[in-house]
Amino acid sequence: MTGENEIIKVAVVDDHTMMREGLAQLVRSQPGYDCCWLAGDVAQAMECLEAERPDLLLTDMTLPGRNGLELIKDALSIAPGLPILIVSMHDETLYAQRVLRAGGKGYIMKDEPTKTLVEAIEVVADGGVWVSPEMSTKIIQAFSGKPANDAVDGLHYLTDREFEVFQLIGEGRSKSEIADSLHISPKTVDVHKSHIREKLELKDAAAVLRYAIRWVEMRIGSPGL
Repeated sequence: MTGENEIIKVAVVDDHTMMREGLAQLVRSQPGYDCCWLAGDVAQAMECLEAERPDLLLTDMTLPGRNGLELIKDALSIAPGLPILIVSMHDETLYAQRVLRAGGKGYIMKDEPTKTLVEAIEVVADGGVWVSPEMSTKIIQAFSGKPANDAVDGLHYLTDREFEVFQLIGEGRSKSEIADSLHISPKTVDVHKSHIREKLELKDAAAVLRYAIRWVEMRIGSPGL
């Protein structure tokens, strides 16, 4: 990507100031790396990206307004080939494959040791792809046609936006709250809910709500979260 003696410029996007500054400090502590800019949300990140293209973009999944998946798609539309690594608190089984499909080059959880995070940054900056060994096995199974154990709930059939709506339903958000959170109309939320019901083969909206709540409660109670 860069010459042997060139500095690899890394951009960081995270809405938590301490996390953002911590990642920047980690990047700057590595020989041959520097942090070129920081952003707290997708809109700010896109402005920075228009002004200066980094060699690597580190971003959280959960951001105000629009999420990391949308940032990946937006960023690649103006900077094709930009390596993007997601650094998130969310269990990678929920998002890693979606990130790779969107064009991201890796997914690592925030609770991984610093040494592992540095390794992930180096791999992605060098043009590789980073996921955990466990996630790599799941992806290989998916490509081989063998369903992973966590695919039986049917959520892998949902689009990224439908999956977001499903999660928010499970968190007890109202239709208007979901619409505000995702910057879409309440009517569009209804359309997504209908598609979710059909894809998950659930009887009605009440069944979707019960299923989403149970799913979110299960994830919150799991060690991965």
